[in-house]
Amino acid sequence: MNQFPSRRAFAAGGVLVGLAAAGHSSAQTSNPDAMSIGSETAPVQLLEYASAACPHCAHFHATNWATLKANYIDTGHVRLTLSEMLTQPAAVAFGMFQLARCENADGPEYFRRLGILFERQSAIMSNETMGGVVASLVAAGAEWGLTEAQVMASLNDPAGRDRIMRSLDAARAAGVNATPTFFLNGQRLAGDFQTPEVMVRTLDAALSD
Repeated sequence: MNQFPSRRAFAAGGVLVGLAAAGHSSAQTSNPDAMSIGSETAPVQLLEYASAACPHCAHFHATNWATLKANYIDTGHVRLTLSEMLTQPAAVAFGMFQLARCENADGPEYFRRLGILFERQSAIMSNETMGGVVASLVAAGAEWGLTEAQVMASLNDPAGRDRIMRSLDAARAAGVNATPTFFLNGQRLAGDFQTPEVMVRTLDAALSD
């Protein structure tokens, strides 16, 4: 994996090459690297395959997250697990996920950061250079008490590339090729789950079983 040598340069070629090569293996059916929030004993286990650079994922967060977290996750009814995927520009999605995980963030902190990054997705991706993207990520990290050195170390962490490759393998094994894709208690949900009304109806029905 190539390094991020400075805030004005973003060398992501190694990430992209690694992703292209990752398709050779797909034996695993789950993703131990996924991040979760909510009670481990929640009756509804919701799995989301998402990309930090996916506008549809950002839209789901904007329209559904407040209800999902307050009414279902915080009440112990739903546990949400997010399995990371990369949509173009893949290097930007990778950097955003690395920032969300920076300094071994736990589940709640990861989702808090990722939510903010979804809200700023358009602004981050509007940068004309990868150096501008890095500067945006460093600035966001500073708001969360992360130093530039910590952010850059996270972006350069070779373990991140390996984690993303494992995550993509898990998605392929599950037959996932689009984001966001949701599974509820192991069953794949239709695309209309992304609408607030259908999400609420689906979760309520699952909880009433």
